[in-house]
Amino acid sequence: MAYSEAKWYILHTYSGYENKVAADITKLVENRNLQNLIEEVVIPTVKRTVEKDNGDVAEVEDKVYPGYVFVKMVETNESWYICRNARGVTGFVGPEGKPTPLSEEEVRELEQGRTETEVAFEVGDRVAIKQGVLEGFEGDIAEIDAEKQTAVVNVENMFGEVTPTALELAAIKKI
Repeated sequence: MAYSEAKWYILHTYSGYENKVAADITKLVENRNLQNLIEEVVIPTVKRTVEKDNGDVAEVEDKVYPGYVFVKMVETNESWYICRNARGVTGFVGPEGKPTPLSEEEVRELEQGRTETEVAFEVGDRVAIKQGVLEGFEGDIAEIDAEKQTAVVNVENMFGEVTPTALELAAIKKI
């Protein structure tokens, strides 16, 4: 496989515009033959099964990161312009809206996805919160919802009180 200078960037979009943004960028890349600048446009999704009111079962896709589109591109004025000016894009994720590529570690974590976290925890496990406003706090897992990739953690605050808090599995780590 040839080495590529392309890196992953994240575009912030208006809510509900993710598919339109991805389709518009992909179409522009094809029309202008710019596959060497913008290699991939991805909206991470996860499939889940739901039961409808009439008893039928259907599989639906939920966006893992609503409001965001991931773009693997070589950062040039042209690629920046195409992505930044797609209808529905509010800007790149980065300081002052400037494109900031994901680190190799962040890309690996995204590629591993949520499947690794499904089996990593059990009720009663002691965990630390590794992101968000409660970063650094600890607690015990009270419930796990593997389908939604969430857990209810009894978080201990600085006063010794315990508060049940729903968190994504990706936001916690086993101690």
